[in-house]
Amino acid sequence: MGAVATVSASAPKTVSAPKAASDSRMAPGGPGYRRMSLALFLAGVATFALLYSTQALLPLISGDFGSTASGASWTVAAATGALALFVLPMSALSERFGRRTVMTGSLAVAVTVGLLVPFAPSLGALVVLRAVQGAALAGVPASATAYLAEEVRPKALITAIGLFVAGNSVGGMSGRVVTGWVAQEWGWRVALGVLGVIAVGCAVAFRLLLPAPRHFAAGSLRPRVLVRTVKGHLSDPLLCRLYVIGALFMTVFGAVYTVIGYRLADAPFSLPQGVIGSIFLVYLVGTVSASTAGKLVGRLGRRGALYLAGGTTTAGLFVSLSDSLVLVLLGLVLITAGFFAGHAVASSSVSHTAKRGRAQASALYQSAYYVGSSAGSTLGAVAFHAGGWAGTVSLGLLAVAGVVAVTVAGSRAARVAARRGPVVVH
Repeated sequence: MGAVATVSASAPKTVSAPKAASDSRMAPGGPGYRRMSLALFLAGVATFALLYSTQALLPLISGDFGSTASGASWTVAAATGALALFVLPMSALSERFGRRTVMTGSLAVAVTVGLLVPFAPSLGALVVLRAVQGAALAGVPASATAYLAEEVRPKALITAIGLFVAGNSVGGMSGRVVTGWVAQEWGWRVALGVLGVIAVGCAVAFRLLLPAPRHFAAGSLRPRVLVRTVKGHLSDPLLCRLYVIGALFMTVFGAVYTVIGYRLADAPFSLPQGVIGSIFLVYLVGTVSASTAGKLVGRLGRRGALYLAGGTTTAGLFVSLSDSLVLVLLGLVLITAGFFAGHAVASSSVSHTAKRGRAQASALYQSAYYVGSSAGSTLGAVAFHAGGWAGTVSLGLLAVAGVVAVTVAGSRAARVAARRGPVVVH
């Protein structure tokens, strides 16, 4: 910014437009920032509430359809897996037709399917509807981060993305709490119907609040251009490390929260469905940790923040092995705080690192992230079936070890780059 100001002073006519464009981007306290933050917060709420709407209800779905835990877990894995597959094509559409247009269309389709999900006649039909819903939601995450990268000043970017991730955590929490209590009284179908109506309200408010983009430049839909952009991102070692980190963090989170309902429904806890749903109030911790990710990076650096997030998640996994409900809840608090902090740091680093094709860069991150979610949901249920909660924890510890290993590799790569000269920014 300093260099731009200096040049502007010497040649105001030739560079004043870029300076004005930079100054016109949103920042905390500036015009449009609150509306934008609330709109994307609500989009995050609707996305995560719908995406994981069946997760807290898996024991009831298993009982209704006579399915195992691993079978019912496909209602989660199908949605996240479809999102992972479609997020890149959706990001390409957002490059051509605009971030706000794609997010609006995605939410419209997703909430419509959400109103149909409660009427699924079989587990297979439910899985198919959830897959369609996940594919529709794919337009939200990558488009949202690309919108923020274009419309928000760089110094405020991590904070803005942290607020969007915080909306994800509130959506995940509220969806599970609401469905848990409603399902206890009226069954899982009514619970999903109520959640669908809430998501409709969030989608409408999002469209009314989100400011029109001012810095979007339409790109090309040509496959050759898309392939070239994707290859460029995949050839960037830093971006690839961030993609792997996002996938591994989400593997832990997906495994833990897919299985926790079964564990708490069994002895020695034997909790009712409403209370199990209320356990997801722990997501509020994620809201705080995600929204403060910017300050964490400012103090510790990106890699330091990732080490802290990984260590916090590891501590939570070990604490959750206890048969004390209080300690299990403490473990979930630590796992949730570590996950959301790590996710916010990694996702914002992707947007900061990519200098072009930000939607594709974010889409690749989201794809890896939701592949991790799908893998965590499925493998977590398999591990629970094979070894109980200890099996699920073991899977989570392996994933966190992977996060640490990738972060260490990044630290070594940064030292090598520093010795060679300041040509690579990490």
